[in-house]
Amino acid sequence: MTGFFASGPVQLALIVGTLVAAVSGLVGVFTVVRRQSFAGHALADLGAVGGSAAFLLGIPQLLGFVGAGILAAALMELVGIKRVQGRDVATGIVFGLGLGLTALFLYLDTQHAGTSNAAISVLFGSLFVIDSSILPLVVALSALASLIVVVLYRWLLVDSLSQDLAAVRRIPVRLTGILFLVALALAVELSALTIGAVLSTALLIAPAASANNWPKRPR
Repeated sequence: MTGFFASGPVQLALIVGTLVAAVSGLVGVFTVVRRQSFAGHALADLGAVGGSAAFLLGIPQLLGFVGAGILAAALMELVGIKRVQGRDVATGIVFGLGLGLTALFLYLDTQHAGTSNAAISVLFGSLFVIDSSILPLVVALSALASLIVVVLYRWLLVDSLSQDLAAVRRIPVRLTGILFLVALALAVELSALTIGAVLSTALLIAPAASANNWPKRPR
């Protein structure tokens, strides 16, 4: 057991995994409260577009995940998220486009880029083969996602309960929604790097949904 934890890849996996789990828990609570679980699932799958494209472009997979996730979040916002129904429609539109692109890029990865493990890495993650050089980026993105949620805590809480109440209290609802989608995208794509696009939603939603049943206060 000592030899196992003395391994460099294992230590890196523990650090990255802990950071990602903490961020997913923090962002996941508001994802559940704001009823944006579908958006989280979509961003995970849409991040796979960037993850699979990264193999073709020869860039770090994390950059592909995050770039595609933030772009997808922006597209959802542009299509419209004023109401819950509008969020789901916007998410579904972008979701359909992303699935097609992911399939195309994974095909090109296998046929032309010579990366036969691309599909496994993108869909199911590669926690124990993460390059140590991206650790600072993981730390920075984790801190950014957490900072957004902490700074916007009160706005997010009021907006999650009632957008009409948020408007009365002059809370910038649209800005709050955009920034939260950025935090959600970062959390989801960091999770996709570790356990894959297929499983990242489980890390985002399941612990947060369970935790919401325990306390009487949001904090």
